[in-house]
Amino acid sequence: MAEPLTIEPVPATNSNSAVMATYARQAISFVRGEGSWLFTADGERYLDFGSGVAVNSLGHAHPHLVAALTGQASQLWHTSNIYRSPGQERLAQRLCAASFADRVFFCNSGTEACEGAIKTARRYHYANGNPERWRIITFEGAFHGRTLAALAAAANPKYLEGFGTPADGFDNIPLNDPEALAAAIGPQTAAIMIEPIIGEGGVRVVPAEMLQHLRQLCDEHGLLLIFDEVQTGVGRTGRLFAHEHAGVKPDIMAIAKGIGGGFPLGAFLATEKAASGMIAGTHGSTFGGNPLAMAVGNAVLDVVLTPGFLDEVTRKAARLRQSLAEIKDNSSGLVLEVRGNGLLTGLKLDPGIPAGDFVTAALAEHLLLIGAGDNVVRILPPLNIDEADIVEGAARISRTLAHFGGSSR
Repeated sequence: MAEPLTIEPVPATNSNSAVMATYARQAISFVRGEGSWLFTADGERYLDFGSGVAVNSLGHAHPHLVAALTGQASQLWHTSNIYRSPGQERLAQRLCAASFADRVFFCNSGTEACEGAIKTARRYHYANGNPERWRIITFEGAFHGRTLAALAAAANPKYLEGFGTPADGFDNIPLNDPEALAAAIGPQTAAIMIEPIIGEGGVRVVPAEMLQHLRQLCDEHGLLLIFDEVQTGVGRTGRLFAHEHAGVKPDIMAIAKGIGGGFPLGAFLATEKAASGMIAGTHGSTFGGNPLAMAVGNAVLDVVLTPGFLDEVTRKAARLRQSLAEIKDNSSGLVLEVRGNGLLTGLKLDPGIPAGDFVTAALAEHLLLIGAGDNVVRILPPLNIDEADIVEGAARISRTLAHFGGSSR
């Protein structure tokens, strides 16, 4: 019998750490998780309303995911994509059956998924005799990842600083500016890329009418429509994918985060037509679609696609939103707006309360939240959160607000 795993606690802060200092880390570390809760080395419990930034879609240490991962780990970890993969073929078939797509490519992260979506759109036009069509229209406030192309697509000056001239091929425009959108479409345009909810940029829901208009424009001009559902996909909004609320279908879609339930897994999905240029040798990933990731991804779908599961997400989201609306009403004007859809929710705060300060203050209430742009705090609990934990989380948000002079009713 194997020896039990021993986890050595680490200091919350360590100026001598060998880890590169690219994160502004909170002064806390965790050694164990269970459901919606995380535990420090000394046993303190924290309610996780961030889910690792929408990653732990089924909470921590979900028994079905643990069984799938450990079962696969005892059999096979890696073989390479030069061979067929039963796990990939099963997960791809299930994703296609539940979505608009006909083809799937597996990778390891949301950034890789967005990069693959961009390549797929450009390659489509190249393969169809229009290599000049390679530019992609994107929107201000978006976040598509940290690689050089993904940074250029989002065009956020803060993230681009210091990395040289941004990669060419992206036309970034304001989100709600029909004139700018019409002007951006030209003979070099290949695609339009958008998040159905601008998550990192402030939990701003893109109106259904706009997504429908983008679909119409793409059809009229021979463009491909790309949805970045890295944060919104796999049940986060009460539908398997957020674009379903608008009744439109993309040509290409990037997913990650929730599909792995905490294990590194991303994918980009496409119609047969949009994927037609992605032939052997055009793209690859050493670890993408490895047996461990496929076992977990299939286990996540086992749960999320269970009849009634997404209906429960919608019900829980309504309960949470009602509580947040009550907090706003009693906040003495410190909460300006409750935003989002499903269990992707944001509190737009008064400028006098920086979102980062609110997230830090929530730690004193043993509550984990995530900051976002536009001075918004993101609330991203697990999709299977218990009703009692929703009530408890709302109470802790209210107490956090009291640190800044708001009501703690």
